[in-house]
Amino acid sequence: MPDMALLYRADIQPTKLELIDSWLPTRSWYQGPAEPGVRRVTACRFDDPDGEVGVETILVQAGDGPVLHVPLTYRGAPLAGGEPWLVGTTEHSVLGKRWVYDATGDPVYLQALATAILTGGGEAEEFLEVDGRQERRAPAMSLRGTGAPDTAVPVVGPIDRTTDGDPTRIVTGAVELTVHRVLGSATGGGLLLTGVWDGGTPTTLAEAVLR
Repeated sequence: MPDMALLYRADIQPTKLELIDSWLPTRSWYQGPAEPGVRRVTACRFDDPDGEVGVETILVQAGDGPVLHVPLTYRGAPLAGGEPWLVGTTEHSVLGKRWVYDATGDPVYLQALATAILTGGGEAEEFLEVDGRQERRAPAMSLRGTGAPDTAVPVVGPIDRTTDGDPTRIVTGAVELTVHRVLGSATGGGLLLTGVWDGGTPTTLAEAVLR
């Protein structure tokens, strides 16, 4: 069964872009106005096999600046030890209070990212819940890892150390993951995750190296 993400028509307060707007100026890798006023460039989802955590890859732009890579996770309860990565909380009209995290500190995202890169995987199929039925919608961005489908993916495990910059590097006992924040200049030397949107060329979003 393919990976899937279930979405809802809902009111969200504050919105994801409002949370990103407040959070971006606190990042060392952000260069732009103090009030970014970001716009959404594109986005897609990864699947959480347990169906508990929303995992979204979002690309945004502030003014005429570069495209920025902001992966987020959405949880129905706080992530233990996740305070350094908390972007904020929001009220979802269907799911209630949600804790929103910079996904580079969330083990569910790290596992999904490693799996996609190492096995040549991609984004999840998206289904919208409408009046009790599920309607498929095409993701706005296509992701693809450069690994091989038969690759054994280890359990990523807890974070040993992380560098919050551009790129953001996350090291665990099993894998080292690199998440590029400011897109357009990364070349990458290992296995990659690339994204394509609006008919463009593949852009490197992340890398993975087994340890």
